[in-house]
Amino acid sequence: MPAATTATAQATASPISLTSGFYVNPNSSPAVWAKNNPSDSRAARIQSSIASKPIARWFANESGGIGPAVSSYVGAAASHSQLPVLVAYNIPGRDACGGESSGGAGSVAAYRTWISTFAAAVADRPAIVVIEPDSLADFDCMTSAQISDRLAMIDYAAQMFQQKAPNTWAYLDAGNANWVDATTMAGRLDSAGVHRVRGFSVNVSNFYTTAASVSYGNAVTAKLGSTPKFVVDTSRNGNGSNGVWCNPTGRKLGTSPQVGGGADLLLWVKTPGNSDGQCGSAPTVPAGQFSPDLAVRLIDGT
Repeated sequence: MPAATTATAQATASPISLTSGFYVNPNSSPAVWAKNNPSDSRAARIQSSIASKPIARWFANESGGIGPAVSSYVGAAASHSQLPVLVAYNIPGRDACGGESSGGAGSVAAYRTWISTFAAAVADRPAIVVIEPDSLADFDCMTSAQISDRLAMIDYAAQMFQQKAPNTWAYLDAGNANWVDATTMAGRLDSAGVHRVRGFSVNVSNFYTTAASVSYGNAVTAKLGSTPKFVVDTSRNGNGSNGVWCNPTGRKLGTSPQVGGGADLLLWVKTPGNSDGQCGSAPTVPAGQFSPDLAVRLIDGT
């Protein structure tokens, strides 16, 4: 069991208490699709069931630079006194096992600059940030040297949000309930600096039920020997998992984002309707691209 730590966790004030509800991005991919296709019979349903919800925005190699992109997004939320949810997704060797979302920063040094700039751009404005989905779970596809570098990069990311974004709750990603056992994941989180931030995230872009995810989160917390909080991605877990991670059929939208619900927060981290890759029920839709067919399947549970 990792030793309990007395290091100060992140956030001098609760971003929940500093804001009035989650920020709904008017430029999310489902919102843009619905706006651009008003005559399509699916548009109203997608707008009502998905685009009107607070969904996390993912940031990677932004064309205009990560600092301006993050600052603009957080600023838009702040102008409405609302709480934005952001995802940092640029770790070198990203998606090492899945491969559908491969990429990331070109080096450790480049990543350190990128994540430091990200945190500085949030600054003292309230935010929720999920740090590098899958990054602590896909070690089976990495060398020992790559694993060592990754742990150091995630720890550095945690330090940056601790130092530069005092009103942010940041969460290191911990995979899902059926990937890495709780004891192993607790050790990885401890090595990656989870004590520096609010806690960890589970079920990002996956389908396991909220109950299963909360059970896993509680098991990880118990093994850590400290009291980090965790969040659950409920965007697509309404029907649970059928064991397929890439655009499976028969899945459904989950509980809308909220405070509590068995975890610190229930969030829609994955954008419902965005493809997991060229596989499953969307073999021609690249990872991250919005598909109205995928969106409607999630609305209907088909």
